[in-house]
Amino acid sequence: MVRANNGYQPKVLILYASYGEGHLQAAKAIRDALEEAGNNRTVMVDLMAESHPWLNEMTRRVYLKSYTHIPHLYGWVYDVTRPMKHNSLFGGFLHSFGRDKIKKLLQKEQPDAVIHTFPFFALPALHRRRLSKTIHPGATIPSYTVITDFDLHRRWVHPGIGRYFVATDDLKQELGSLGIHPGRVSVTGIPLGRGFQSSLTPSFELFEKYGLHPEKPVILLMPGAQGVMPDCDELCRLLLEQHPHAQIALVCGRNSLLRTSIADQFRYHPSADRLHLFGFVDQVHELMSLATCLVSKPGGVTLAEAIWAGLPLFLYRPVPGQEKKNARYLQSKGAATISYDPEGLATSIIELIRNPDQLQRSKIAVQRLQKEEAAAGSIAHHILQECGWNAKFGQRYS
Repeated sequence: MVRANNGYQPKVLILYASYGEGHLQAAKAIRDALEEAGNNRTVMVDLMAESHPWLNEMTRRVYLKSYTHIPHLYGWVYDVTRPMKHNSLFGGFLHSFGRDKIKKLLQKEQPDAVIHTFPFFALPALHRRRLSKTIHPGATIPSYTVITDFDLHRRWVHPGIGRYFVATDDLKQELGSLGIHPGRVSVTGIPLGRGFQSSLTPSFELFEKYGLHPEKPVILLMPGAQGVMPDCDELCRLLLEQHPHAQIALVCGRNSLLRTSIADQFRYHPSADRLHLFGFVDQVHELMSLATCLVSKPGGVTLAEAIWAGLPLFLYRPVPGQEKKNARYLQSKGAATISYDPEGLATSIIELIRNPDQLQRSKIAVQRLQKEEAAAGSIAHHILQECGWNAKFGQRYS
């Protein structure tokens, strides 16, 4: 039976972290999807930043430095901790961060559901310690987690999580092998921003907007939000020299030094008119819809965006850890090629765009990973439904 909700909407608390862009992007995508479903009571909190600001800034810098300067150390730590359990000494330590902040948030916000896009599981840890009744009288608060990679680190697994939203059927099976009931796992894909909620047909106007020719192949280079990918200049030079018509769209993100450096190096290059430089692009889904293939770092959200666009992927020198795991997974599905030197990378790209049959096979492999519905909308629907909210009619089930 359905009854009028008298203006009531479930309040949803989304907890994220600022270690990389993906976790925040996923949180924003879910918030936007909840709003589009008619629910406007979403609170987003960077749990580590608000509970331990000094420690958050220090660990975030260490993470970024280790990720770029000593990646093998980062990869070693990732692999060593990958099988850890929630109740191990280190696992319990990690999930203790933000516990006091969570108590205050629950008292202040009284949320009906909590979503995690980063595995700081202070709330599920509290529930397991049977402390929640003193914070939120009655039943425990439903907790959800959105895994933002194609690889499963055991840090994401906690018995206090009610439902997992994952990118692939393989992740669902892996969670099942760890004792998570299949009914608690939804294969939705990784949530993406509003521009990725529906397909986009390339138009002449869209090519014109970005200064690209609609009848020439477009190689999209995305080093990441911070614009950090080695050998960008050498790769651009090789691609321009090896293909007489290929266009390069290089998205430098927030790295203004990279954009300036590339612009200076290619100022007098005979094919400079085929090299298009961009800073941070808000409507990146538009560029993806125009591209023939994508060269990028294998972050989970970027890969999910490329899958949405049906783009064959070239992943350059993936960093040990979740990036290398992501890259190997997509390579195993025939959707990506991994390269470690600019010459080999350029050769692989040129071979693909010169071979229509190979290009079509690559696109089909990517399309096999696509989901029928937008992940963010599907996640919002699941959560609102489990909160008893009928988004279509603005009503709550009794």
